[in-house]
Amino acid sequence: MARHERLTTLLDMLGQREKIDVEDVAAELDVSAATIRRDLDHLAEQQLLTRTRGGAVANDLAYDLPLRYKTARHVPEKQRISAAAAAFAAKGMVVGLNGGTTTAGVARALAIRSDLGSRGDSPGITVVTNALNIAHELAVRPNVKIVVTGGVARPQSFELSGPLATRVLSELTIDLLFLGVDAFDPDAGAFAHHEGEASINRLMVERAERVVAVADGSKLGRRAFARICETTQVHALVTDTDADPEAVRAFEAAGVEVQAV
Repeated sequence: MARHERLTTLLDMLGQREKIDVEDVAAELDVSAATIRRDLDHLAEQQLLTRTRGGAVANDLAYDLPLRYKTARHVPEKQRISAAAAAFAAKGMVVGLNGGTTTAGVARALAIRSDLGSRGDSPGITVVTNALNIAHELAVRPNVKIVVTGGVARPQSFELSGPLATRVLSELTIDLLFLGVDAFDPDAGAFAHHEGEASINRLMVERAERVVAVADGSKLGRRAFARICETTQVHALVTDTDADPEAVRAFEAAGVEVQAV
C-alpha cells in the first residue's frame, strides 16, 4: 500500500471509530508499528487528528478529508465516471462545475474533447466554477472560457463560497451543471460536508437548466451534514458499476436517469 493510500485509510478508520491503536492498525494494514506512528505524527502535524499515547483520536477535520487525500480514493471509478459525464456536454454550452475530485476529472475530460474546439473568438464551451483547482487547470485551454465566482477559499476543497460567490452566480445562467457531492440519498437528496459549500452548490443547481450528479457508489444511500438540493432537482446521476442496485432503483423511481459505468 502506497503512503498516500495508507494516510487516507487511517483517516477513514478514525472517521468510523473515533480512535485507533497503533498496534492494532499496524496488524490490520500489515505494516510496522513504527510506520504507523510516523503516519499519525504526519497527520497530527496537519491537525487532521490528535495523537494519544499508543494511538490517535479523531477531530472534526477527519470527517471531511482534504482534497489531496480524497484524490487517492476510488481512482478508476472516478475516471470512468468523469469520461462518461463529460459526454453530456455539447459545444457552445455554459457548463457549471463545483469542487471535488470527480468534477475535476470531468473538467479534464471536457478539456481534451476535440469536438469542443473553439472557432475564431468563440470558445468551445464556457465553464463556470467556484473551484480554484479546476479554474487553474482549464485556464490554459484555448477552447474554454473560464468564469470564476468570487468568494473565500476553503483550504480543504479549494472551493470559493460566501456573498461574493453568491453575487456572481445570481447573475448567470448555466446550461449544464456537473454536481459533485459528498453524499447522495434517493429520499433525502444531495449533501456536502460544509454548509457554506452546500449553499453555493444549491445556488448553482437553481441557476442550471440541467443537473448531472457525479458520484461513485460509496456516496450513494448516505447523508452528510448540509443538504445541497432535493433528489428531484437532479436530472441524471453518473456512478460506477459497484453502486448498490437497490439505491440505483430508488433513484430511478425518483425520476433520476442513472448511468453506471
